[in-house]
Amino acid sequence: MCFVNFFRESNMKRLTILEWISYLSLAGCGIWIFVAPIESEMGFIQKIMYLHLPSVLVTYLAFFVAFACSIAYLWKRDIVYDQVARSSAEVGLIFCGLVLVTGSIWGKPTWGTYWVWDARLTTTLILFMIFSGYFLLRMFATDHEQQARLAAILAIVGFLDIPIVHQSVKWWRTLHQPTTLFKTENGQAAASIPNELLMPLMASMLAALVFYVFLFLMRYEVEKRHHELQEKIADQHFHS
Repeated sequence: MCFVNFFRESNMKRLTILEWISYLSLAGCGIWIFVAPIESEMGFIQKIMYLHLPSVLVTYLAFFVAFACSIAYLWKRDIVYDQVARSSAEVGLIFCGLVLVTGSIWGKPTWGTYWVWDARLTTTLILFMIFSGYFLLRMFATDHEQQARLAAILAIVGFLDIPIVHQSVKWWRTLHQPTTLFKTENGQAAASIPNELLMPLMASMLAALVFYVFLFLMRYEVEKRHHELQEKIADQHFHS
């Protein structure tokens, strides 16, 4: 119940604090990325990694929140879970789009093309389309309870694509390289890129997570107030 109570309370004070932390952390990361050394093989285009990989991380997290809250909604039928799932899925869809766009820009100088029907790219596109369908369904379903129930099922199905996205570079012969941030040496995990590149990447991931929380809570407040307004209008019509 603590989870539900947290979202039923006003988050405006938290939002103001998060807004400033987000802007400061993003600005700090931008400066750090600008002065970070240029990778010798890929050149300046490598800097798009600082936007691409954090976007992947936020996409996974946002769709996981939508997945977990969709299950909770189907179980409890509490509207708060549906509102949280919807808000997180919306932010996740934006970041998933960023993953596709930045990946294509990075792919042009690396692979010689913006797009190829590679397993990782294709499964990521499917993920984007599933959650686009999630919002189309909400636009056309008129009954709110039915809309929330069907959207929850679609969010659960959509999240099940993420393990396939992640493992696709291992399961199929693919153009997309596997994860190269860390490697195992003598049974111990170690970074596979220099600290000069790894540290700003870690910072940009942290900044992206803070920015996600800010966007998610802001979207949730809009969703909650929209629902409250609809309830008041319906109540006025009932008593008139």
